[in-house]
Amino acid sequence: MSVFYTDVILPIPLEKAFTYAITQAEASFLKTGMRVAVPFGNSKIYTGIVYRIHQEEPTAYQAKEIYQILDEEPVLSERQLTLWEWISEYYMCSLGEVLRAALPNAFLIESETWIHKSEAFEEIDDLSQDEILVLEALEHQNKLKVEELGKILERKSVLPLVRKMIEKNIVEVKEEIYEKYRPKWVKYVRLNPDFAGEDEMHQLLDELERAPQQRLALMSFFSLRASGQDVVLLDKEQWLPLKSIKKNLEVTSASVQALIKKQIFEVQEVREDRVSFSQEEERLKELSPVQRDTLERIDQEFESHEVCLLHGVTSSGKTEIYMKLMRDALDRGEQVLYLLPEIALTTHIIERLRNFFGDHISVFHSRYSVDERVEVWNNLLAKKEKTGVILGARSSVLLPFDKLGLIIVDEEHDSSYKQFDPAPRYQARDTAIMMGHLHGAKVLLGSATPSIESYFNTREGKYGLVELQERFGQIMLPEIELVDIKEKYRKKRMSGHFSDRLVKLVEEALAAEKQIILFQNRRGFSPVVECKTCGVSPQCPNCDVSLTFHKFSNELRCHYCGHSRPLPSVCPACDSPTLDTKGFGTEQIETELQTLFPQARSARMDLDTTRGKYAYQKLLREFQSHEVDILVGTQMLTKGLDFGNVSLVGVLNADNLLNFPDFRAHERTFQLMVQVSGRSGRKAERGKVAIQTFNPYHVILQQVSLHDYPGMFKEQLEERRQFEYPPFVRLIRITLKDRDYNKVEEAAKWMGTSLHSIYGERVLGPTTPGISRIRNKYIRTLLLKIPKGASLKASKGQLMKVRSTFQAIPQFKSVQLILDVDPQ
Repeated sequence: MSVFYTDVILPIPLEKAFTYAITQAEASFLKTGMRVAVPFGNSKIYTGIVYRIHQEEPTAYQAKEIYQILDEEPVLSERQLTLWEWISEYYMCSLGEVLRAALPNAFLIESETWIHKSEAFEEIDDLSQDEILVLEALEHQNKLKVEELGKILERKSVLPLVRKMIEKNIVEVKEEIYEKYRPKWVKYVRLNPDFAGEDEMHQLLDELERAPQQRLALMSFFSLRASGQDVVLLDKEQWLPLKSIKKNLEVTSASVQALIKKQIFEVQEVREDRVSFSQEEERLKELSPVQRDTLERIDQEFESHEVCLLHGVTSSGKTEIYMKLMRDALDRGEQVLYLLPEIALTTHIIERLRNFFGDHISVFHSRYSVDERVEVWNNLLAKKEKTGVILGARSSVLLPFDKLGLIIVDEEHDSSYKQFDPAPRYQARDTAIMMGHLHGAKVLLGSATPSIESYFNTREGKYGLVELQERFGQIMLPEIELVDIKEKYRKKRMSGHFSDRLVKLVEEALAAEKQIILFQNRRGFSPVVECKTCGVSPQCPNCDVSLTFHKFSNELRCHYCGHSRPLPSVCPACDSPTLDTKGFGTEQIETELQTLFPQARSARMDLDTTRGKYAYQKLLREFQSHEVDILVGTQMLTKGLDFGNVSLVGVLNADNLLNFPDFRAHERTFQLMVQVSGRSGRKAERGKVAIQTFNPYHVILQQVSLHDYPGMFKEQLEERRQFEYPPFVRLIRITLKDRDYNKVEEAAKWMGTSLHSIYGERVLGPTTPGISRIRNKYIRTLLLKIPKGASLKASKGQLMKVRSTFQAIPQFKSVQLILDVDPQ
């Protein structure tokens, strides 16, 4: 009898797939992309993905048997696995890490450890108090989880006790797998057809005279059915959701259940998706002549290029062009992936798209629950109509598409498309381009301020380029004014952090009943609290940063590890009460607004105010309906939001961005300033932008004020050519982390010496980053530059060998080594 094996990808960072033994029947049933439950390590059971079926016995270990087959059909396609292999190879991570990032958590069934009373147990006299407690608990319950045992014994470490009890044959441990995903079932009711006739109805109502609550529930049902509200057609029959009847405050659950028990109501349970956008589809708006011409040019570029860059100024109507392309793709029977960098923008765009695409839309991002994300995945596998357009953030590129025809990457320049932690540290824009290549789909990159790399690729002929330099409705681009706050401070014309010019512009906008957006790229009230007497400022105990003051909660908080403590009333070093704040964040701007413009309604949009699932939606809706006059926020405000009544945008401090120690700082500042400026004057009249700065003559700010993207591109490209940075080289950042300062220092020196011996001057470092300790781990970094002419594969191969050697050195075993390809 032939012996078969399967290589299984496990959701852990293993360099290779693990091999398991399977029977001939299992080999004929299993397909690549199916899930299997397999044992790994000390009896732990994991969910893995079948990668390959073969007859080659592993030589390094004896192959275990698989525990269970979890699917009848694959949950991954062959093309998806090919994309996973590319991500794994290009971004230098394991397939297991890609699996963990791609599959919603609920698919990764894991085992739970249960403790049972051993069948071989005989009464023992010398039991400890803890062992007696465990036995008593197992008398009441057949089995206990390890965590439950910890609560019973009121201590964290219970495993040593469990091991002793296993050795004494008192208990035994079993692993049981469990499914995390729970489908949503909705109960619908209808009137039993036996009571459909008029005579039967009168008789029923007479019988219910003695049960007024049941009669009320029945009348509530009739009322809802007559109004047509919430009525659903199931098998061409009218049914009502059970919860709709219960919405009537006077109707009790008991009365409805009584009607069901008496068979007056019939019940049917229907499985439904948790998120649905069913509504009537409207016709797409007519495109302007300029937009139609742009659309034709995009189609022409797609004939010769797989990827096309749409460089359209802010408010030029790019979204309308996207929607026309999406409609054409749907008419051809193709799927569309619409990628957005921010969840806030996803929320904003849903409102616009669902009017035109109805229930053809599904949304996928991390703010949705695990069950909601599983439903989108399953709908894609089932090829349901509602997966015609997938709208989502970066993780959407890992979904199982079948007929993908078009990928739109909106705001393609945005750094949010890059995954930072944990691995895989992929760039969603570049991954989308590779996915488009695998599916034979067209990829449209859109931005008012394209990344230098993408724009450079159009110059090299790799991508097509279409430019749209006119705002929709021929509205002029906003008038940008640079306000010299160094001069304003000297002349004492500052009110808090507002110059007299910005105050005047805000007053004019409020008087005209217009709305204002104020941008400050730092949350909290103040980034530093300092003692005026001794100069000490409270530091985070886990990170090398000062604590940020949050006035609303009156606490100091670290934005890196989350450590917080109440604001002290006196200096912890010298007991002086003279504590002062330095710098400012969005919270302080909001406070100053209440003093300067008490009549204006203001709101704040940053990470602190948008943690809830629907927080973005609520804030954006309030601003859209003019319940808020002034919106203060961080960079999430800058990305593609469309508000017709905003006439003024104020940037409180442009210098923080410019002075950041990064070769992309000037490019990012230009992009942020132009994007936030583009929120102003989008509908009727030309908007205004006031940018406060200590250096109004800085070349980047001058380019922003003139909307001079070509000038910025030319200058930055020349600098990067001169100093060898992307797009002329590829970068790989090597990061080392450890709790021991001396160990990480030694490891960095070893790594630096090894890399310098191979790559020479192409290695920068090791260096200490600006924040050298985060979460009690000291950090050192090195930067490897790979020129365009050099083989990327060979360079990575050499780096992987260095990594393997490094990880084999016993003294560096605890040092965490991170490789980040194309770091942002």
